[in-house]
Amino acid sequence: MSASLDIRLKRANKVYHEGEALSGVVVVMSKDSVQHQGLSLTMEGTVNLQLSSKSVGVFEAFYNSVKPITLISSNIEVVKPGKFPGGKTEIPFEFPLHVKGNKVLYETYHGVFVNIQYTLRCDMKRSLLAKDLSKTCEFMVHSLPHKGKLTPSPVEFSITPDTLQNVRERSSLPKFLIRGHLHATTCILSQPLSGELVVESSEVPIKSIELQLVRVETCGCAEGYARDATEIQNIQIAEGDVCHGFPIPIYMVFPRLFTCPTLETTNFKVEFEVNVVIVLHDDHLITENFPLKLCRV
Repeated sequence: MSASLDIRLKRANKVYHEGEALSGVVVVMSKDSVQHQGLSLTMEGTVNLQLSSKSVGVFEAFYNSVKPITLISSNIEVVKPGKFPGGKTEIPFEFPLHVKGNKVLYETYHGVFVNIQYTLRCDMKRSLLAKDLSKTCEFMVHSLPHKGKLTPSPVEFSITPDTLQNVRERSSLPKFLIRGHLHATTCILSQPLSGELVVESSEVPIKSIELQLVRVETCGCAEGYARDATEIQNIQIAEGDVCHGFPIPIYMVFPRLFTCPTLETTNFKVEFEVNVVIVLHDDHLITENFPLKLCRV
């Protein structure tokens, strides 16, 4: 068996905040003793920006500005050159999560056009004949809690043929009335989006009612901005022609990694929206859009 490396963080959930220290052990496993030229740890945090295919060519100047943004980058030597004995060796480490200057550690976020990722890499250099060993593990960063008190901002809504936008022939639409409310549009990430919806009347039977969570990612610079909306998740809250006048609960948990606190910087923005989608039996699609502000407390 050749030698192998592993990184084990103390925290099972791998979630950290700015100013804390990542602690854990590097595990070296080998049948025989291993000669090495030193063992080091590298911590990196980057924002990777990407253009959608529809924007390529439109913003030629982008290719200079859409370079990865480094949030944190540091390296420590854990073990000086020497030899590890055969078997299992655990080397403890502690790595402070501090940023230099006025940089901010944005929350970990896996998007389509914006990706914020933090990694810890262990490298073991070896002699010319033996292959260098490397192991990478991702850890999560949660942004610091929102300062100030969050006041719920409930939203009442009423959907009728008259309230719809982007309709070509309004006269051909069946008559319907759907009322409801969201308890808040300024939402805490660790709490669900909730509310209620009531179908008061509908000339055409309803096929389905869905909640669609959407991320709106903007990348850009002074030359222009590319804004793209993509679906994160779609939850069906009602199927078939529901009873009229009956309250249907709205309940959606925000998924980890695919959502983060609403973020706005000079080079990129990450915003969120929720769509209430009503599909009628004749496949008419009725959509009501609500911008959301997500916060961490």
